[in-house]
Amino acid sequence: MSSTVMHSNHAVAHDDHEHHDTGGNTVFGFWLYLMTDCILFACVFATYAVLVNHTAGGPSGKDIFELPYVLGETALLLVSSCTYGFAMIAAHRGFKGQTLAWLAATFVLGAGFIGMELNEFHHLIAEGFGPDKSAFLSSFFTLVGMHGLHVTAGLVWMVIMMLQVSKRGLTDRNNTRLMCLSLFWHFLDIVWICVFTIVYLMGTI
Repeated sequence: MSSTVMHSNHAVAHDDHEHHDTGGNTVFGFWLYLMTDCILFACVFATYAVLVNHTAGGPSGKDIFELPYVLGETALLLVSSCTYGFAMIAAHRGFKGQTLAWLAATFVLGAGFIGMELNEFHHLIAEGFGPDKSAFLSSFFTLVGMHGLHVTAGLVWMVIMMLQVSKRGLTDRNNTRLMCLSLFWHFLDIVWICVFTIVYLMGTI
């Protein structure tokens, strides 16, 4: 009997250790993905830097960028990083309801950011400043649009995680997935700070 109990405990400990290792490997693998994504964004930033002055006689950033509007977008994304941080704190403490509430708040802020970005694109295209107008505008729409697509993917992932947590709770697997989404979301926040500084702020100076 004692031997059976010891064998059972050893098996449980082995399973827990194996799951812990798997979670660690998942997070490490996601870090590697973020590094490749960082290279992708760096290439697009470099392309923008080369083409920023190629306006083909059209408008430059100083003519079309509305800095106060973009500051509003930036504030939404920065605050969403804070709310996601609160979601992770709640998840680590095992508070399912609070985790879902903070994730929902993050989703609303992220969706607001995307809504403002789409409105900006619509306004520019309606004014005749679409991506086909010049190399500068092509690179602008590509860079900002690529970031927007990443944020949209993050929002879809967030909805899936809210459904998973709601149905299965804060399991080790869900916590690992929430950690990966956290890395992704904060990464996009850092990228946007670079976009805001290089594209909008320097573009209006």
